[in-house]
Amino acid sequence: MNMTDSIFDLSGKIAIVTGASRGLGQYFARALARAGADLVITARKLESLEQFRGEIEGIGRRAIPLELDVRDYGSIQRMADAAEAACGRVDILVNNAGCNIRKPAVDVSWEDWNTILDTNLRGTFFVAQAVARKMIPRSSGRIVNIGSVTSVFGYAGLAPYCASRGGVKQLTMSLADDWGPFGITVNCLAPGWFKTKQNEALYANEAWVRYLCDRIPLRRPGKPDDLDGAIVFLASDASQYITGQTLLVDGGISTGATKATLSGE
Repeated sequence: MNMTDSIFDLSGKIAIVTGASRGLGQYFARALARAGADLVITARKLESLEQFRGEIEGIGRRAIPLELDVRDYGSIQRMADAAEAACGRVDILVNNAGCNIRKPAVDVSWEDWNTILDTNLRGTFFVAQAVARKMIPRSSGRIVNIGSVTSVFGYAGLAPYCASRGGVKQLTMSLADDWGPFGITVNCLAPGWFKTKQNEALYANEAWVRYLCDRIPLRRPGKPDDLDGAIVFLASDASQYITGQTLLVDGGISTGATKATLSGE
């Protein structure tokens, strides 16, 4: 293995990936496993992880499923303790668990707001806190909070979601400052438009997909493997001097470009 390969190698590392029963969480977990990491995978229901556990074990990596509800403080502490007990340590956290409720702003209820912010922002903080407490005594760790293009962009119908993801970006910078002296990096990976269970109804609308692609300079939504390099980079020694940053993997949509402006019309 040459030096370039070795700084991206995760062999012998233990990574927690939250929200790994579907969608982007599984994309991230696969990429880390292929780079050599053993995994702790979490979801609210353990049975939802069984098939994915088998998939990860099939590529030769260990996968430990743990129950986690990020809206429950006790559940977060139990998960962090169980991960350390099972693996001896935690090197990487991919703080991915999240949710969304799409509604016009005038129709958002108090409960909608609390569900989204409690999951995406409060949950992200307290999972990071619980895992950082395990990392601090070892003076080492990589925390990757999962944001979104909505960490820097606003969209109608997504007010609480945009607020939560913008908060994740700001939270990431604060935690990077807090935990940098302990050798822990904290960064935010912000995907653009990727098809998942959470948004698959949008992709059934061909007119909407065309509208979306007109606004992405690379002219397509994201594919699963478009995230592989970014997550491995932020989890590995390749990013050891990078912290407090937000890395957008969005095909360029955050440039604000449109088909008309790109063509000079």
